[in-house]
Amino acid sequence: MENFFSAAGLTFAVLFPLVDPVGAIPVFCSLTGDSSASYRKKTALKTTLNVFIVLLAFYFVGEFILEFFGISLGVLKIAGGIIVAHTAWEMLNSKEKLTGDENKEVAAKEDISFTPMALPLLSGPGAIGAAIGLSIQGSQNYHTLGVSVGILLTSLSVLASLLLSFPLMKLLGKTGIGVLNKIMGFFILAIAVNLVASGIMMIYKP
Repeated sequence: MENFFSAAGLTFAVLFPLVDPVGAIPVFCSLTGDSSASYRKKTALKTTLNVFIVLLAFYFVGEFILEFFGISLGVLKIAGGIIVAHTAWEMLNSKEKLTGDENKEVAAKEDISFTPMALPLLSGPGAIGAAIGLSIQGSQNYHTLGVSVGILLTSLSVLASLLLSFPLMKLLGKTGIGVLNKIMGFFILAIAVNLVASGIMMIYKP
C-alpha cells in the first residue's frame, strides 16, 4: 500500500508542474469569454477527460515506444529535459502559450477541448515525455495503479483550475496569474535541469 501511494504521489508531483493547470487559465478565459457558463463547464470536463486519456495512453504504450525506436531512458530524460526547459523559459519570460496563428485557428473552432486545450497546451511534449518515462519505472500492479491515480489527480487539478478560471482571474487578475505562472516556470526549469543531469549520468555511468 505504501508503494502505491509513493507511485501516485511521485506521478502527481512530476506531472502537475508540467501540465501547469494555472498557466492554462488565461487561455481558457480568452477562448471561452463569450460563451455560456454551461459551455465552459462542458469544455472543462471534456478537456480534463482528454488530458487524462492522452497521458494514460502514453503511459501504457510508453515502454513499447522506447523499445520500438531503441531509445534509452537516459536519452529520453535528456530530450525531455530540453523540451521542458524550453517550456519553462517561455513561462519565465511571459511568452504567450498560443501563437498568433494558433489563436486565429482556434477562433473558428466550436470544440477547443482537445486542441488546443488538451494538446498541446496541457498534455504537451513535456508531460507526455514524463508519462512515457514513468512507464519503465516499474511494472507491478501497485505501480501501474498508483501512476494511473496520479494521472487522475493531475487531470482533476485541471478540472478545478478550469472550473474556477473566471473567479480566479477576477481575484488575482492577469498579473497575479502571471506571477504564479512564473513561479511554476522556475520549478519546471529545475525539473528540466534535473532531467538532463540524470540522463547524462545514466548514459555515462561506468
